[in-house]
Amino acid sequence: MLIERIINNNVISALDEDGKEIVIMGTGIGFGRKKGQECDESRIDKIFRMEDEAALGRFRDLLAKLPLEYIQVSNDIISYAKKQLSVSLNQNVYITLTDHISFALERYQNNMNFANALHSEIRRFYPAEYSVGIHALQLIEEKTGVLLPEDEASAIALHLVNAELNLRVRDIWALTEIMGCITERITAFMPMLKAKSLEMDWLLSDLKFILCRVLTLKPLKENGDPALLAFLEAGCPELVKLAADIAALLQKEYNCHMTQEEQLYLVVSLKRIKDLYT
Repeated sequence: MLIERIINNNVISALDEDGKEIVIMGTGIGFGRKKGQECDESRIDKIFRMEDEAALGRFRDLLAKLPLEYIQVSNDIISYAKKQLSVSLNQNVYITLTDHISFALERYQNNMNFANALHSEIRRFYPAEYSVGIHALQLIEEKTGVLLPEDEASAIALHLVNAELNLRVRDIWALTEIMGCITERITAFMPMLKAKSLEMDWLLSDLKFILCRVLTLKPLKENGDPALLAFLEAGCPELVKLAADIAALLQKEYNCHMTQEEQLYLVVSLKRIKDLYT
């Protein structure tokens, strides 16, 4: 592989066999090297490939100004997350998470520690990602000597959820906030539903599915099911009303439209849970 540019002593960009630019990380891989020379493949620790040229440019700029250990620990966290979560992550997570870790360490060193307002909700709604976040704090401490506060575990979890769902971080923030509001309404109506239970896991999975759509996609064409609606109104009118109230809340507070079909999907999910307790 031929070197395209020297980003710093530990990071270069090169052209792969298809002529596409890639970013290569390795201790001393750029030291004393020049554009056009062969890359020393024995020094390669990690190769980053990004389809989006703009994202690749942002990544190069980020790597140029960061210490190698920040880049390494971010890569270690992402590798661990992929293994533990068994999911593919959007490549942009290498940019967003590396930048976040750098900013978090900078804030810590300047005694600027802020509480994460959604810490409890993130821990509750995304337990697997939060667990990765806790492990990430250990990795950061091992690499940098700094033990960040536990709130940072939830911030890291948020970046992982963003990479899983391919949403913007601000959308994930809104998603988490809305889920908290909706689950409060549901648990007030169904107090038997425990926070840590298989049934709650079912509900949160269904809510994520619905909310990701209403938050990120254009409103769907109404395609209701009159027969199913009639059946549910006859069998569980209180759940139909609850779903309608939730839809009204989404429309009023977040300007998000929940179709009748999605409301019925939520009713069926709630009925499934309710039937287990009756």
